[in-house]
Amino acid sequence: MALRTGIALGAAGLVVFGVTVPSATAADNVLRADSSANRACHTAVQSRRAQGIDQREVTSTVDGLIQARLAPRDGAEGDWDLAVFDKATGKVVAAAAALRSRELAESFVKKGQQLVVQGCRYSGSARSVNLGIDFLALTPQGTPTGSPQQPQRAEVVRVETPSRTDKSKLLSLGLDVTEKGDDTGVEVVLADDADRKTLRESGLRSTTVDADLSRTARDDAAKDREYAAKTQASGLPSGRTSYRHLYEYEYEMKELARRNPKLVRAFTLNHASVEGRDVTGLEIATDVTNAADGKPVNVTVGVHHAREWPASEHTIEWAYELVNGYQRDPAIKGLVGKTRNIVVPVVNVDGFSISREAEPKGDFSRFDYEMKRKNCQTADSPPQFRTGICKANPAGKDRGTDPNRNYATFWGGNGASTSWNGETFRGAGPFSEPETRNIRDLVSKRQVTNLITLHTYGNLILRPPGVADTRAPLDEPVLKALGDKMASRNGYRSIPSWGLYDTTGTTEDWSFWTTGGLGYTFEINTAGFHPAYQNAVVAEYTGTAPAAGAGKGGNRAAFLDMLGSAADPAAHSTLIGSAPRGHQLKLHKTFQTPTSPVLQPDGSTKPPIYVTDTLDSTYSSTGGRFAWSVNPSTRPYVAGRYGREPQGPKQTTVPLTNPVGVPAENTDYPGSPVSESIPFTVKGLPEVDNGRFDVVVQWTSPQTDWDLYVYNAAGELVTSSASGGTNSEKATLFDPPPGNYTAVMVNYDQVDPASPDDWANGRVEFSSPVPPTYGTREAYTLTCTNRNGKLVGIADVFADRGQTVDVGEVCTNSARANKERRR
Repeated sequence: MALRTGIALGAAGLVVFGVTVPSATAADNVLRADSSANRACHTAVQSRRAQGIDQREVTSTVDGLIQARLAPRDGAEGDWDLAVFDKATGKVVAAAAALRSRELAESFVKKGQQLVVQGCRYSGSARSVNLGIDFLALTPQGTPTGSPQQPQRAEVVRVETPSRTDKSKLLSLGLDVTEKGDDTGVEVVLADDADRKTLRESGLRSTTVDADLSRTARDDAAKDREYAAKTQASGLPSGRTSYRHLYEYEYEMKELARRNPKLVRAFTLNHASVEGRDVTGLEIATDVTNAADGKPVNVTVGVHHAREWPASEHTIEWAYELVNGYQRDPAIKGLVGKTRNIVVPVVNVDGFSISREAEPKGDFSRFDYEMKRKNCQTADSPPQFRTGICKANPAGKDRGTDPNRNYATFWGGNGASTSWNGETFRGAGPFSEPETRNIRDLVSKRQVTNLITLHTYGNLILRPPGVADTRAPLDEPVLKALGDKMASRNGYRSIPSWGLYDTTGTTEDWSFWTTGGLGYTFEINTAGFHPAYQNAVVAEYTGTAPAAGAGKGGNRAAFLDMLGSAADPAAHSTLIGSAPRGHQLKLHKTFQTPTSPVLQPDGSTKPPIYVTDTLDSTYSSTGGRFAWSVNPSTRPYVAGRYGREPQGPKQTTVPLTNPVGVPAENTDYPGSPVSESIPFTVKGLPEVDNGRFDVVVQWTSPQTDWDLYVYNAAGELVTSSASGGTNSEKATLFDPPPGNYTAVMVNYDQVDPASPDDWANGRVEFSSPVPPTYGTREAYTLTCTNRNGKLVGIADVFADRGQTVDVGEVCTNSARANKERRR
């Protein structure tokens, strides 16, 4: 076999060599099968005489990795799958089952291990395919000597971030910040003593949530084995009882398509991954091959972040839900008939494959590949870290780009890392990564009216915008209402994305601000990135205990709400008119949108980058009248910002009287109630109209630390501010309901307790509501071409959300119809 020559990575602590496999003839490079068979290649070693099978036996000459690849032969395209088995036990070692003949099966092997490499012709006309096998020798990673590095204790802590300043400070530390948080704190993974030192020196306060992540990971794995062993079928639509491998996703998707050819189509997205893997998706609709039928498109995607396995599980279970429901549930059948649904379970195929196949460690060290978050990009790493394959390289899991910080909208601003090894590294530029280009191409070519991107963890439904200073879009009431409705099903919190912390370059922000399609992020479960399957997948999806959505419907019901929104004409726009049979209508828009000013590693900024987007979608006329579901013609980025007109003056400032004396120091609030309380009243209409209030207190020395908490009349915390290293606190509440409130001051720390630095100048300042702002209206260019591709009609079309626009006989009388619409 023609195999790669070796490379040495030297002092970084990892050595990789390509080793030629002993094999006799060039014919061993070609797998052949005269017929195909629809079977799972990865389930078992088949008889050599079995239909659609060809095999090679090899012996590993290394302790390390096997890489087995398939590639088309002589330009013939077909669908071949690949699997590697341990010959002695028959257990699968590695596999791949994408839709074409471009496969990569990769995993760990031992020196002397006898292996069976099996190619399976699943479908298509290609009778042969090229096979390549590499063995890569690995030494232990992590030290210059090649000896294993002892992992340090990994833990989860909750960092107190009661103010936006605190959240920004936390994000700047380069720690592994999770998506589990609320108004006053965020959970963070501390992998080692260096992380603990970074957090300690920041001055941010924290409490331990999970003192031993490795133990938790072992416990979860044991629970998964026990559940799968005792459970024949779960309550999921597929009945699945354990986390899937990438090759299982790939195989199940094409089987769903094969078994339901009129309802399901499996397809390959436009861009292969960094390592050359195809990315597979499903389209589900009646008359599924007619993608230009004018129905609204509902998209669900999973696993931008490799370690977030429940995200892909929920995505593919949704596909099963639609297929099963179409056959058995009249309500789902009706919704499927009105929509087109696209699911992409695994966006980041390289990273997920590595995370899923990695040796479980749970220590979050550099070489804990199970906890890899990013993709496999190498170009942005320092030269000494660019060598080696993604599964075994001198930078470990730290190398790569976070795909969910690589979309164009607000890219370059706060909320993403500028460092190549940061967990939220934004990449070299907007859409620099194949993962984001795939989703961009998909959304840009369809009228995607609704989109959910799935992540873990935090029990959150996040809506645009990702940056607080952006201000809410004009669609805020629509986005909030749908988010709240879905949250009523799964028990999650429905908040703007910035309510957790600022994020830039995210999926739903780009999709929404660019196209107007309603977009959300779900953060599934509260227990971790891929905790026990029974809880994070089965319970969360079906809405059973212990999920927050128990008895409410869970994510299944939330996804159905999203599907109902996609089917509702009031949630998007509709074009109606008439066109001859066989004519094609096309909606087109091209525009530029600036990123954020691009933050540099030294804290300076450079001017925004202007990114060009092109939206093209088509409708194929069946003759006569048509109805085409589309997004509003004006993209939200330029449409304006949400607000409300003041209905009265703002309330005058209310002074806060400092009670006599100074309470004792208290570092355990609210565990210890020692504090002082100051009541105040917020008035309402018709007397005043308050858009926000700010409770402000001050003292003398930044080394003194007072904390501020504000409660409503029901005793609920509504806002707080508990920063350190300042001589003031400010707690803000937007659109405060009228009523009685209480400001609670906690004496956290005094420079000199014998001479207390008491707070003073306390006050409640009020601001009027910010009126809405309105931008420029945009139009689609609508064209019509006849059967021969000749342009026969053209018009500008303006459409608002919920509006139905009659474009008339656009293919035969477009000029007159356009003038009449403008009168």
